[in-house]
Amino acid sequence: MKFARIVYWIAALYGIAVIFPLYFAEQSLTTQNPPGMTHAEYYYAFIGVALVWQILFIFIALKPQRLRIIMIPCMAEKLSLLPAFLILNPQGRFPQLWMPLMIIDLVFAILFLVAFFKTNTKDQDSGDAGTADAGRRLPFSTARGHGTAISSSVS
Repeated sequence: MKFARIVYWIAALYGIAVIFPLYFAEQSLTTQNPPGMTHAEYYYAFIGVALVWQILFIFIALKPQRLRIIMIPCMAEKLSLLPAFLILNPQGRFPQLWMPLMIIDLVFAILFLVAFFKTNTKDQDSGDAGTADAGRRLPFSTARGHGTAISSSVS
């Protein structure tokens, strides 16, 4: 669990450090890589979605056991540039500037996979590890208005 916490914190902080400055880099990127951007909304939407993933990494770093299953789409996120590389690189259309970023994402994908297997599924964070309903807690208020979790009943 400690391994997953460290990996996801590093991934989140690295991602924020790399992605957030892109909000201020549109002009320099279009100058360095002509032609200019014709649909800036796609550029800024990409940045926003990428930052949302970093927030998800923070959540996983805080509760890796509870959010273990979410590590699977996180691995897919880190591998998402690979198909573009495999298609565009043989055609000479993959920017070499992106190679270090892709390699870093591949390393994170491997670390996420290791974290997935090193994180056990017992709910030790909530102190419910010994109860039969530990994995079936529903986090909302009861009808009486108390802020406690209610157990789902499975027959």
